[in-house]
Amino acid sequence: MTIDVITMGCSKNLIDSERLLKRLSAAGHSLRHDPEHPAADYVVVNTCGFIADAKEESINMLLSLGEAKQRGEIGKIVVMGCLSQRYMDELKELLPEVDVWYGKFDWKNFLDTLPDETSGEESKPKDYERELTTASHFSYLKISEGCNRFCAFCAIPLITGRHTSRPEEEILEEVKSLVASGVKEFNIIAQDLSSYGLDTSGKHRLAPLIDAMAEIPGVEWIRLHYAYPADFPEDILDVMARQENVCAYLDIALQHISDKVLNNMRRHFTKEQTLSLIRKIREKVPGIALRTTLMVGFPGEGEEEFEELMQFVKETRFERLGAFAYSEEEDTWAAQHLKDEVPENVKQDRLNRLLALQEIISKENNRGQVGKTIRVIVDKIEENTAYCRSEHDSPEVDQEIIVALDGLEDNKRPLEGDFISVNITEALEFQLLAEPADGE
Repeated sequence: MTIDVITMGCSKNLIDSERLLKRLSAAGHSLRHDPEHPAADYVVVNTCGFIADAKEESINMLLSLGEAKQRGEIGKIVVMGCLSQRYMDELKELLPEVDVWYGKFDWKNFLDTLPDETSGEESKPKDYERELTTASHFSYLKISEGCNRFCAFCAIPLITGRHTSRPEEEILEEVKSLVASGVKEFNIIAQDLSSYGLDTSGKHRLAPLIDAMAEIPGVEWIRLHYAYPADFPEDILDVMARQENVCAYLDIALQHISDKVLNNMRRHFTKEQTLSLIRKIREKVPGIALRTTLMVGFPGEGEEEFEELMQFVKETRFERLGAFAYSEEEDTWAAQHLKDEVPENVKQDRLNRLLALQEIISKENNRGQVGKTIRVIVDKIEENTAYCRSEHDSPEVDQEIIVALDGLEDNKRPLEGDFISVNITEALEFQLLAEPADGE
């Protein structure tokens, strides 16, 4: 069978798709991926259901595939993931052209409907094994699933269920397996990193896990994504400061700074606690790059609260920042108890103002890098240009460091996945320009 797997949404979805791809490959099926020209016996779409734009994107993909199916270009359409987990009954009525429906957790049943094209001698993949779709030198690593926080605006707990930590031994075994396949950089992800281990041991286990991971030979970079500020496991900061291969980088979504808005969001964290945590993080891990996500236009955010948020960003000067406008999600606490009172044009104006401010801050931060020599990993090479990242830059979401290779002798040209030292020569808003350091 020829099977095309299309992934919508976040890196957590990508890992599920990679696990499916590994099982399909082990069963002898032919895999392909060309969303613009799909042509397969089965097309599997791993959908996203997080926010309105992501849901719309997934539905548009399914509608497009339905048209391709009518033209005879593809066989059956299979749906899995977050969107179908939450809206399966409604989607079945909306999209009759879809042949098979799965949710976020029962997608393995799809494999039972397919013939095994092998001789039967191949070993069944381990549960964590994946067919990597990222560049071969980096990978995402999911250490838990689900969330117990129930923030007012968020539908994730409605989709993923309660927080469940993966066993530490299994995670470390997966890391060793990925290192053996050539992976050097590990981007640790979860809906809530801060809660890792609480459900299995009653204790925070993120720090011991990352500490053990850092000791595995071949692990060059470990980067932490999606920590929650409340009940943050502060012992992870000691590990970050001590272990050289744990990147000085932390992705921690703060959402807002106004106590009024934070209370409405049911974040269980105050402005004073936020400022104190940021101070502690930067004191314990000097030079750390903090990435956060902020939301504008949530119920209760007036101009005063928004200006408070702007002042917070001006003073904190986040190295990396993403933002979005509030969009009401059905069945969440906010949808049931709060009025979506901020007009859409006001939300968009505030979002634009916030992003414009961050653009200024980002360029000023980048100017401080000019003249420095830093270590980067090479993601891609096109002719005489290498596209790289530092330890402060996560794949796909953060800035690139563009390195000119003109005049470099062939025996000194780096390869994709190499670590090299570069001199930063110029700063842009969301890019750095550089040249190879002497000796590279």
